[in-house]
Amino acid sequence: MRSTSPRASVVIPTYNRAEELRATLESLAGQSLPADEFEVIVADDGSSDATAELVRSFASRLALRYFFQEDRGARAAAARNAGARLAEAPVLVFLDTGTLAGPGFLQGHLAHHAARDGEAGPKVVIGYTYGYRPFDPTPGLAEAVAELSPEDVHRRYGEDPSFQDCRHPEFASVDFDADALPMPWIMSWTVNLSVTTEDFWRVGGFDETFEGWGVEDLDLGLRLHKAGAGFRVGREAWAIETPHERDPAGNAESVVHNALHLLRKFPEPAVELNWAWFATGDWLVQDNSATLHGRYASLLDWTREAADLGVREEIETLLQDVPAGSRVVVFGCGGSLPPSLPDDAVLLDFDARVVAGAAAGDSPHRVRHGLGVRTCLPERSADVVVVTSRLRGVWDTYGKLILDEAHRVGRTVRSTCP
Repeated sequence: MRSTSPRASVVIPTYNRAEELRATLESLAGQSLPADEFEVIVADDGSSDATAELVRSFASRLALRYFFQEDRGARAAAARNAGARLAEAPVLVFLDTGTLAGPGFLQGHLAHHAARDGEAGPKVVIGYTYGYRPFDPTPGLAEAVAELSPEDVHRRYGEDPSFQDCRHPEFASVDFDADALPMPWIMSWTVNLSVTTEDFWRVGGFDETFEGWGVEDLDLGLRLHKAGAGFRVGREAWAIETPHERDPAGNAESVVHNALHLLRKFPEPAVELNWAWFATGDWLVQDNSATLHGRYASLLDWTREAADLGVREEIETLLQDVPAGSRVVVFGCGGSLPPSLPDDAVLLDFDARVVAGAAAGDSPHRVRHGLGVRTCLPERSADVVVVTSRLRGVWDTYGKLILDEAHRVGRTVRSTCP
């Protein structure tokens, strides 16, 4: 059944969810795209149930490949990479076990990847996923998907707000142009996502050092974003997430750990705010990340407003009685520095232009792009942390976290903020 040149390779990671996988494979067997034009790769993260037998049962209906890796804890990134290595198509489509593809799912993804006038460069297609509402499941949806085809479920629920993708408010706020969101990469959830195989491997695929639950897809999205990828919402590439038992609180430690791992890879304000989103538990009480987009947009506005806000005299005053040889860190250093700063001072500023300017000069200081919500500095690595008034524009929202971080890093904290 396999085409010699499949147009799309669907990669599905799975672990001990044979029945949910059956429903996903059934939905792929019902695609409007001919079965010889795509392949399906099941990447098994160590299942001990009947997953392998189930996959074999679809061999006459789908062009299937099966990969199995030893169960050494949750290693979805490694499983997806292994599946992608087996792929032969130019487009990789990532789909979760238990997610049911609508009949035009693959044609929708492929249409977005087709060459279009004025759309050069890599693209990430975020497939619209009905019923993906981890903390507010659609009433009756579990029963409906057990009885009806994805198309009939879609027809029954239509545009019922309780059936919408939980990201719908964010998508709708920018007329479904994901690139217009302040942080498009945080929308790159692999529940339903596609990217060209070339672009996927150009950025290194999934980072397999992410283990446990969460964030490995955001990491991929961020690297694609930095590589210049455009993000598209594929409403035609829709799927339906089957409601199932979740344990978000049980995954909280893992997701916070992985968010910090992402921050260590990319220490910059946007990734700090992403860490805070998880660390404060906001993600557990809000169905979407619209608030996070709004907070980052506010930070960008403040960055423009504070472009010429100097704190040179302020820093000098706060450090005037600090003993020689003290280790100093400054949150919100600004572009003009007092000569009294120790040469080995670590300076953070949220304005990338300030950091670039310092890096281009002959400053002996270590200047980093950061806000101070969460840094990668070691605990108690400074004798004094100075927090300047350049942070007043974010203080109402992040002041407590910034002070907590300053106290984690330094033995003494001096601040001109409230």
